[in-house]
Amino acid sequence: TLLLLLLLFLLPFSSFSFSYSCYFSSHSSSSSSSPPLLPSAPPHLLLLLLFLLLLISSFSSFSSSHSSKLLVLGGGAAGCSMAAKFTSSLGKGQVTVVEPTDTHYYQPMFTLIGGGMKTLSDSRRPMSQVLPSGAEWVKDKIVSFDPDNNTVRTQDGKQIEYEYMIVASGIQMYYDRVKGLLEALEDPDSGVSTNYSPHYVEKTLKNLQRFQQGNVLYTFPNTPIKCGGAPMKAVLIGDEYLRKHGKRDVAKLTYCTGMGVLFPSPFYAEKIQTILLGRGVELHKNKTLVEVDRAGNEAVFKTGDTTERMRYDTMHVTPPMGPVPELATSPLVDQTGYVTVDKTTLQHVKYGNVFAMGDCSNLPTSKTAAAVAAQCKVVYDNLSAVMAHKVLPQSYNGYTSCPLVTGYSKCMLAEFDYTLKPLETFPLDQSKERSVMFQLKKQIMPLLYWHLMLRGYWNGPGVFRNMFHLGGIIKQQNRE
Repeated sequence: TLLLLLLLFLLPFSSFSFSYSCYFSSHSSSSSSSPPLLPSAPPHLLLLLLFLLLLISSFSSFSSSHSSKLLVLGGGAAGCSMAAKFTSSLGKGQVTVVEPTDTHYYQPMFTLIGGGMKTLSDSRRPMSQVLPSGAEWVKDKIVSFDPDNNTVRTQDGKQIEYEYMIVASGIQMYYDRVKGLLEALEDPDSGVSTNYSPHYVEKTLKNLQRFQQGNVLYTFPNTPIKCGGAPMKAVLIGDEYLRKHGKRDVAKLTYCTGMGVLFPSPFYAEKIQTILLGRGVELHKNKTLVEVDRAGNEAVFKTGDTTERMRYDTMHVTPPMGPVPELATSPLVDQTGYVTVDKTTLQHVKYGNVFAMGDCSNLPTSKTAAAVAAQCKVVYDNLSAVMAHKVLPQSYNGYTSCPLVTGYSKCMLAEFDYTLKPLETFPLDQSKERSVMFQLKKQIMPLLYWHLMLRGYWNGPGVFRNMFHLGGIIKQQNRE
């Protein structure tokens, strides 16, 4: 563009210089005076500028398209892990990661931040530090998919062609599906917060600190969410905070979920319900938050066709969540907007060179970082087999895990698979609240995440579970 402007600027002067020189050449014999100084350009300048202009135009056309052996969509836990694994095996420049944000968050830490046990800075790293140096990072977002032609298009207009693709774009919050919610979250004095966003997670602790007496509400939407146990962690941490600060006797805690169950696994759901009721928390199922009336400090819920208003003094909201809209309208998804994959191989049911994992997939298991870790080895081995034209060797059993923090020192480590039955790692009853599990959640898991998982070295605790298998048998016998 600059060269074009320069060309247009110099063109008149160059033409005038040529005619002006001819004029003085024809009149040189009749005049001895020197011509006035005028801007001029060498005769070859126009040709040079035209050449450079064509070169820039050609380069621009080249840079608007890109090809990659492996395209990874998303720079979250799944995207970073898979980019690291395949960059190591395929080599530098063979993996392209499309991720629009500059910062990577360890989202499982948000619950602890909301309780004041960690800081927001503990949970974040620059994206440039967590993506492998051998991968190419396209800082952009995908706006359209054409899997029939192995291409995607970015918001900036770049077309990326791929041989293989891993979709790991996660899910996003849809605040606008609850009337008045975003305005309440933006208002520092509304008393409304959520642990699900780095923009609002610090409000949770501030609201507990400001609370004097009244109603404390906690909500769960009627959509799939990240870590289905996190809303109940917020309840139990809030309960213990109020007890520690002498406010629990003047607080009524209420938990409203839009689902018909408290937790996917019935075994752990029973344990969690016992804890919540034991803490004096009022429970409501099939009750969905649809509006936040900030002016009246009221939350509006729907149960079937019935609408109910509940007053709040402090409220923690889990917003509705779902796939990013660009993905939800692509040929890759089912009717709910999630990528359709085989639940054991994680390969797309129609496009064999496409795999999906993590929150954006339609896998019938809880959306957690632990699930992603277990999926990493399955996707890596199976996609590598596809590249080598071999039989897919790995099968995913639906393993997922949720460290259910129940306060400032205890945690119940829930682990289960597609059967929803416990698939626990350690040779002890993990359905009990334990301080050792709390330290595992608070201190050890972040280290595993930053230093092993994002570098492609952590595939979940399956190896350790096999080591402790005898303990698992003994544990089951003790339960029976």
